[in-house]
Amino acid sequence: MSVARAGNGTRLLMALVGLAVLVWYLALAAVSYWVLSVLRVTAPGPLGTLALIVTVAVVGGVLSYRFGTSQLLSSLEAVELPRSHAPGLFRRLDRLESRMDVDSPTVLLARLPMPNAFALGTAGNGTIVLDRSLFRLLSPDELEALVAHELAHLERYDAFVQTLAYSGFRTLAGLGFLVLAPVLLPIAGIARAVAWLRGRPGSWQRTAFGRLLVVLESGAVFAFLAVTLLVRAHSRRQEYAADDRAAAVTGKPVSLARALRRIQRAAEPPRGLLAPLYVTPDDEGALSRLLSTHPSTDDRIERLLERARDPDETVSATAG
Repeated sequence: MSVARAGNGTRLLMALVGLAVLVWYLALAAVSYWVLSVLRVTAPGPLGTLALIVTVAVVGGVLSYRFGTSQLLSSLEAVELPRSHAPGLFRRLDRLESRMDVDSPTVLLARLPMPNAFALGTAGNGTIVLDRSLFRLLSPDELEALVAHELAHLERYDAFVQTLAYSGFRTLAGLGFLVLAPVLLPIAGIARAVAWLRGRPGSWQRTAFGRLLVVLESGAVFAFLAVTLLVRAHSRRQEYAADDRAAAVTGKPVSLARALRRIQRAAEPPRGLLAPLYVTPDDEGALSRLLSTHPSTDDRIERLLERARDPDETVSATAG
């Protein structure tokens, strides 16, 4: 008899918890509906609303880029390279600046996990980070071509534009959730409350409302993946464009190809008994390539060598 009473007490407790969960989700839905009502009344009209959304996305992107850049440089413990310590590099950098629409960037040295270089900032206020090992691995012509590639990124505002794209998507995603919250929150609350009433709180996804919510969440994940694929595809095109710009400005596509090959080889895992345990770029699948921000190094090298073999490209690069 006491066992039956204990079972009834447990079911009553779970029912009360389910009711509390439902009330909580409905309260959140009511708040979100109230926020939407206030926004609807105070909205400045379609054009004004669009302008506000764009402004929020741009401001958010700018702040995200500035804080993100500062945090990244701080984490790298990079130090500025004085002009007197690398006069040859800075002479070449000055020549590149005179041929490109970019101001003199700050050159920083860092110890990166592998030989690499990257650019941060904009054409008017840029920073180029170089791994210390590049001065040992690359010839002066190869290093110049690599720096020209990074200057091309600054010239095109590539990193900044990509940050703005993500900021815009986050803004739209947040707005979409706010619009759908009065519908989604009650569905989630009912699904979880039913699961508690049945005595199986973890099974809420198997209820009718839970399955509906899973479908909606899958749609959101698909949209995020689609946007990510588009941004990553654009990033790969930016790499090709920066390669082309560097080859045109320096007239040395082969030097950039050699720099990429040396960096690729330096980043390869050591050969030996443990070599099969390492994952190399050749082991990447189709999805990994689609999600990559950079195209295959082999593809980039082949494009540069084709450019070097094209007499028209060589003549135009020399004339420039």
